[in-house]
Amino acid sequence: MKVFVAGATGALGRQLIPRLVERGHEVTGMTRSEDKRDLVAGLGARPVVADALDPDTVGQAVSEAEPEAIIHQLTALSGDLDLRHIDRAFAATNRLRREGTDHLLSAARAVGARRFVAESFGGWPYAREGGPVKTEEDPLDPDPPQAMREILGAIRYLEAAVADAEPIEGIALRYGGFYGPGTSLGLDPVGEQVEAVRKRQFPIVGSGDGVLSFIHIEDAATATVAALESARPGVYNVVDDEPAPAREWLPALAEAVGAKPPRRFPRWVARILAGEALTTMMTEARGGSNSKAKRELGWQPRYASWRQGFATGLTRE
Repeated sequence: MKVFVAGATGALGRQLIPRLVERGHEVTGMTRSEDKRDLVAGLGARPVVADALDPDTVGQAVSEAEPEAIIHQLTALSGDLDLRHIDRAFAATNRLRREGTDHLLSAARAVGARRFVAESFGGWPYAREGGPVKTEEDPLDPDPPQAMREILGAIRYLEAAVADAEPIEGIALRYGGFYGPGTSLGLDPVGEQVEAVRKRQFPIVGSGDGVLSFIHIEDAATATVAALESARPGVYNVVDDEPAPAREWLPALAEAVGAKPPRRFPRWVARILAGEALTTMMTEARGGSNSKAKRELGWQPRYASWRQGFATGLTRE
């Protein structure tokens, strides 16, 4: 299959492209930086340079590639992730989830592509009520904290655009929090969230009841290949088998990266020091179930739990 990957040099793109090539797909990889052409070529794809927020350059790049499928992995998270001002940190990514999605879908329609696989997020956006683990049928948070509203709005926009992509087969993958090589929770190179844990800037808030879902970056890539090749249109949680409360996963992460145990703050202190977004995630978030992805995609994560993944999968083998 001729596949166009937007976001080819991101942490997931670097894992995904070689796996697509290995499966026999003809891949074009889009990057916005001329300096990264050689990196894309080294992954096994034909490189193309385009600004995802410029509809003309995106349209030209897709037109020249003539793909049968487009994989949208565009994000713009780099440098320090300021969770106190998470809305600022995600502003560029929000634009890519809105405008970038529109440009890629428009180009896909123009060339007659039949499938469109897009990166969404399922680490914490579910409604903060009911049980701790949610399926794709459960609602997203109807009333997120102020700092998270635009982030969740952009996620909703992307998923709605993908769902309305007919006759293109639209697939949205709600990845859990990425960890592993090249991510902010990785050791090769050392990611910004690992640095924060080592500096004890990532506390357990209150009782630490907030449940998050994780996924190793390699498992995210294998699930994406499976979705491209076999998924029916719809939304899929791409997470590991063990959504877990912060009071369990954060100490394990600290131990895995050689840090002291995380501090513990009452909720009111955390709200002042770290902001409402982090406080809410650490105390009220709900995780996601991967049952649908495993059942319908025939996919199994190599790292079934973050327990194994944090212990052995944060760096390249």
